[in-house]
Amino acid sequence: MRNKIYYLLLSVPALLFSSNLFAQMSDNEQTGMRSNGKIYVVLAVCITILAGLLLYVVSIDRKIGKIEKENG
Repeated sequence: MRNKIYYLLLSVPALLFSSNLFAQMSDNEQTGMRSNGKIYVVLAVCITILAGLLLYVVSIDRKIGKIEKENG
């Protein structure tokens, strides 16, 4: 039950922020990294970092779970 509450608390602000970001630019206003295609490099780096952090947290959780089972 707690996981669902945490998921809800984290997903609602993310949805609100993302809707504001999409509303700020129209198709003619593509400037900077988006017009050069570099935004995809930034996106790939961010996704890679987040995936690495997620894998790290999952591995730590598994290790802690094993230790908890051993200790009773």
